[in-house]
Amino acid sequence: MLLIIVVIFAGVFAVVTLLIIASGTGASQQAKQVLATLDSALANDTPESRDQILDLRKDEKLSAIPWLNRSLLKFQLAPQLHTLLHQADLDWTAGGILSGCGVCFAVPMVLVDLKTDSIPLALVSGLVLGAAPFAYVLFKRSRRFGLFQQGLPEALDLMVSALRAGHSLIAAMGLVARECPEPVGGEFRTCFEEQNYGLELKAALDNMINRVPLQDLRIVSTAIMIQKESGGNLAEVLDKTSHVIRERFRLKRQVGVHTAQGRLTGWILTLLPIGLGVVLYIANPTMMSVLWTTEIGVKLLWGASGMLVLGGLIIRKIVNMDV
Repeated sequence: MLLIIVVIFAGVFAVVTLLIIASGTGASQQAKQVLATLDSALANDTPESRDQILDLRKDEKLSAIPWLNRSLLKFQLAPQLHTLLHQADLDWTAGGILSGCGVCFAVPMVLVDLKTDSIPLALVSGLVLGAAPFAYVLFKRSRRFGLFQQGLPEALDLMVSALRAGHSLIAAMGLVARECPEPVGGEFRTCFEEQNYGLELKAALDNMINRVPLQDLRIVSTAIMIQKESGGNLAEVLDKTSHVIRERFRLKRQVGVHTAQGRLTGWILTLLPIGLGVVLYIANPTMMSVLWTTEIGVKLLWGASGMLVLGGLIIRKIVNMDV
C-alpha cells in the first residue's frame, strides 16, 4: 500500500511539474513572438528578422504540454471538449480537464481502497469524483446559457430601437455588442466582427448558434434570414420575436414552479440514502462496514445503487417538460 501511495504521489508531482514547465515555455515563446512582431513593425532589418516567418493566425492549443497537445489533436474528442470549455467561458484546456479528471479519479480510489479494502467501492468512488471537473464545466455552461437566454429579449429590444431609428441590421448588432453585458454582448460582438471581416451574415449567425445552441437564438436567426430573403419590416419581426421569447421564458418558469415539488422529491429520495449511510457509518463504522466487507453486503450495495439511479432518472423524466 505504501508503494502505491508513493507511485501516485510521484505521478501527481510529475504532472504538476510538466504543467509548470510547459506554461513557462509557452510564455517564453509568446514573449519572443511579440518581440519579433514589434521588430518587424519598426522595420528593424536584421538577418534574424528576414529569416523568421511570423505566424499571426489565431493559435488555439488544446494543452500547454507540447506532446499532450499533439496527442489530443489526433482525437475527435478534443475539439468537442474545447467547444464545451468555450461555451462554459472557462480559461481551461482540453488536456487540463482530462488531467484533472484523472487525478480526481485516482486519488479518491486509492484512499477508499486503503480505508475499506473494497475494489468495487473504490472504483465507484473514483468514477463519481473523477467526473466532478466535467460536471463543473457543464454547470458553468448551463449557467452561462441561462444568462444569455435572460438577456436576449433586451438585446432584441435594443436592436428594434436601433432599426426604427434608421440604423442597419449590422449597426444594430454592433450596438448590442457595445451596450449589452456578457454573455450576450460578447457573442454578438463575435458575430459582428466575423461579418465585418467578410463572412456572410448567415454563416456568422450559424457560428453564433454553434457557440450558443439555444432554441431562442435559432428563432432569432430564422426570423432574420426569412426577412432577408422575403423582405418586410425587420423591426416588427424582431419585436414579435422578442415577445415570443418572453412568453416562452414565462411559460418555462411557470412549468418550473408547478414541477418544483417533484424535483425536490427526486433530490430528497436520491440523497437521503447516501446521507443516512454516511451518518450511520460515523455512528457505528463496524455495522456499516458489513456492506462492503461481505459478499451479500456488496450485492445489496450494488442493487441499492442501481435502483437509486433508476428511480432518479424516472423522476427526472417525469418532471422535465420541453417548452
